Amino acid sequence: MRAGCPSVFVRFSKCNLLCTIDTHGFDCDTKFESGQDLSAREICDEVSRLSGECRWIVLTGGEPALQVDEDLIEDFHRAGFQLAIETNGTLELPAKLDWITVSPKVPEEALRQRHADEVKYVRAVGQGIPETVVEANHYLISPAFDGDRVDDQTMEWCLGLVRANPQWRLSVQQHKGWGVR
Repeated sequence: MRAGCPSVFVRFSKCNLLCTIDTHGFDCDTKFESGQDLSAREICDEVSRLSGECRWIVLTGGEPALQVDEDLIEDFHRAGFQLAIETNGTLELPAKLDWITVSPKVPEEALRQRHADEVKYVRAVGQGIPETVVEANHYLISPAFDGDRVDDQTMEWCLGLVRANPQWRLSVQQHKGWGVR
């Protein structure tokens, strides 16, 4: 729902899941082991240097809930930033985040973060609309990418899902098509 809003993305290493085509219908495209160790203050300083006039920070991963804590949230808020997070929902998040996106990759009963601004499910051909336990303001279906593109069959499948289920909207990872990293 926030697509197109100027944001600085902070990508955290590590994840508590391993998404593969066999387990989730798509392969995860995130490198989990690269990066550098930084303190909350160092992360905030680096984002301040990069952000210019941008005031939104998106915490993503890997799985950011493994590392994001109240100190980091407070540091960003003190620096004048608003914080969005994209999580798989398997861990309950600390308070005071400004926008929460839950993108589940596990069975619904394994979800611990059950309230969000939006819930977004990645779908491949044959995967239906979930009966989500996440209470959200917005419900999104995102077609699974193959590298930097969505194949036509997957896109048509997801379009069919949202046409048949008007509560749900289509969400495409636009940055991949644009070559923005």
